[in-house]
Amino acid sequence: MRKVGFTWLQDKLNIREYHLTHESYIGTTDRHELSSTGSVIRTFKSKYDVRDDNIMSHIEFALKYDDLNLGFLYEVFISIEHQEITDYINLNPNRKYPRIIGYLYEFTVGRSIDVKVTTTNYEDILDPSKYITGSARKISKWKVNDNLLGTVEFCPIIRRTTELNELINWNIEEALEALKQEYSSEVFKRASYYFYKKETKSSSEIENEDPPLDRLEKFIAILEQAGQKSFEETLSERELVRIQNTIVDPRYADSGYRNFQNYVGQTMRDYSQKIHYVCPPPQFVKSLMKGIVNLNKKNISTKTIIKAAMVSFAFVYIHPFEDGNGRIHRFLIHDILVRDGAIPKSTVLPVSAQILANIDEYDKTLESLSKIIERKVQYELNNTGKLKVLNPLQIEKLYRFPDFTSHTAFLARVIQTTVNKDIPEELLFLKCYDELKNEIQSIVDMPDIKIDRMIIFLHQNKGKLASRKRKFFPELSDSEIEQMEEAYVSVFE
Repeated sequence: MRKVGFTWLQDKLNIREYHLTHESYIGTTDRHELSSTGSVIRTFKSKYDVRDDNIMSHIEFALKYDDLNLGFLYEVFISIEHQEITDYINLNPNRKYPRIIGYLYEFTVGRSIDVKVTTTNYEDILDPSKYITGSARKISKWKVNDNLLGTVEFCPIIRRTTELNELINWNIEEALEALKQEYSSEVFKRASYYFYKKETKSSSEIENEDPPLDRLEKFIAILEQAGQKSFEETLSERELVRIQNTIVDPRYADSGYRNFQNYVGQTMRDYSQKIHYVCPPPQFVKSLMKGIVNLNKKNISTKTIIKAAMVSFAFVYIHPFEDGNGRIHRFLIHDILVRDGAIPKSTVLPVSAQILANIDEYDKTLESLSKIIERKVQYELNNTGKLKVLNPLQIEKLYRFPDFTSHTAFLARVIQTTVNKDIPEELLFLKCYDELKNEIQSIVDMPDIKIDRMIIFLHQNKGKLASRKRKFFPELSDSEIEQMEEAYVSVFE
């Protein structure tokens, strides 16, 4: 078999940092396979072959049949002479793919091409059947519709995989409405308070932190403010600084976005640092944050879960503060869900609990970008732990043009499981709790605090009052306790 498209270009130009999600080959039969790394391997018949080993012809083939990765395409472009690209486009300036190549070259590389396009037929940059697209903007120079999700400051690519299409077509509003029909508003109200506490606790556990009670309460207060301000205001430096100052130890409160290089690392047994992720060099932080704000302008009608994934994961990769980035990353998920009306203002989805339950998959998702950066970044790390990036311009586009397909699918799964499993389980528990409370009160008319303690003890021991807990109820007879245990089994099991 013969390599073609991006697979051929990767070898020809020696671009090894990227994992191609679609590999193309020329063979004798048409077939699709799945590699051990999850890539789609497609073999085409010889009629699709690029007859000559011309780089521009392979780029055109790749845009027709391979998965678009803007970061990889940028590396391809800068490996070619500017004049070669210009000559190729001006040879057939009105054809579809030369125009798309020209626009993507200017978009990613930032160099202008002198061309005259006379066709009046506009072509989409992204095929909406293969990619999640943003609002289209007509580019008259190239006669193309820029329907990319972002701008040059930040532009993720999200591919429409079969799994992702199924996940984003699930209706979160309908699922929550069905639960409201099944459970009383009082039960929902009590559950909401529990969810706020659960989200706060789980979010801290993800960061391996155990903050004091007052900081936990402050994070709950921040979560309760989700969706109350405009997207632009929430993503402004001033507002994000306010949030960061509220949820971190005052000694680590920042006055603005960082002006230093940070990284995510781990201290090893010999006290050396194992670097897991090198954050964007500080000179790129403000423009990357501007890119997140610009996402809202191009994605007014984009599904809420997709917007939440783009914004929240972009933020955590940018890591604009010294501390608190992870918690703000998860706050932004709630903020967008509430602002778009996907969930009511008085509700929070405890997605952090599901992230915590799937922490290995969460880490693997984050590594889909961090591993690429790890292979390309060059840095110095001194004995005080200070890191200096030596090739900032060579890694800049990795942060600006990420593939967020796996990130979006992960978040969609987390949200769906939270709504379909975690929330119903808590609502059912509260409903059963109220029923058992009435049952116990009919056996012995105890004070509420005594009933609550009895239910907790029974729940902890699967419906039996542990012998060591018997001392808390000296006033009850064995017969009364047995009746309460039977009531627990009847209600909960």
